[in-house]
Amino acid sequence: MLQQVNRRQRKLALFTLAPAMAVFGAFWLLPFTRLVVMGTELDRASGMSAYFAILTQRQYLVSLGTTLGISLAVSALAVLIAGVAGFFLARHSFPGKAVLVAILTFPLAFPGVVVGFLVIMLGGRQGALAQFSMWLFDERWMFAYSLSGLFVGYLYFSIPRVITTVMAACETLDRSLEEAARSLGASPWRVTRDVIIPGIAPALLSTAAICFATSMGAFGTAFTLGTRMSIMPLTIYGEFTNYANFAMAAALSVVLGAITWLALSLSRKLADTSLGAPA
Repeated sequence: MLQQVNRRQRKLALFTLAPAMAVFGAFWLLPFTRLVVMGTELDRASGMSAYFAILTQRQYLVSLGTTLGISLAVSALAVLIAGVAGFFLARHSFPGKAVLVAILTFPLAFPGVVVGFLVIMLGGRQGALAQFSMWLFDERWMFAYSLSGLFVGYLYFSIPRVITTVMAACETLDRSLEEAARSLGASPWRVTRDVIIPGIAPALLSTAAICFATSMGAFGTAFTLGTRMSIMPLTIYGEFTNYANFAMAAALSVVLGAITWLALSLSRKLADTSLGAPA
């Protein structure tokens, strides 16, 4: 009888997992395997293996380094700014709070192209900053078509992710621990450092990793602001469409995917370690 129940459970599990596994295999596993294999082919420009060319050719190293740098900077600043804002919004009630939260999280509804257009409206040739500087100093100040503009765009769509995650994490904090720390004479700074930040550390790590992964692969914003910037998504696009260098485009895609996967895996491991750490 028990064996029959186990067989039924296994059959049910296979039946329920089959559609998901079929989609996973057809739309991720097979294409990604093809990408990995294609990356071993010869790069059209250098004549060497595409993976090896990434490590030896300066333009690809610069693209990879720039993308890593801007993604790390966006993640750190987004967590710093939005972490404080999310904690404040989670702990305080005031008139118009719901409207403010809706406004702060509204960028989540925008695709990358729209975010890029908004950056142009702020820091482009006809943007608000250029008009203001023209009025004051008779010269146009612009930043939209550079890495600074890309940084602002990535930060713009990263902040809402951090705010929503931190607000949810703060709702689960045990306030009795904060009260106990205060009763023992801990200052507000000590309570924040020793109780609150460790309590929401898993959420901060996970949302930082998501911001990093999103910034690493964001294409629409970068494409809207200019195709001459040396970042990985635009480099992949150029190798694929402009030069038909499919081996290099595949190798760069695999490297980009591997880096983001490692970042997400590391954040999960660190978050689990933080949750399991003794108080």
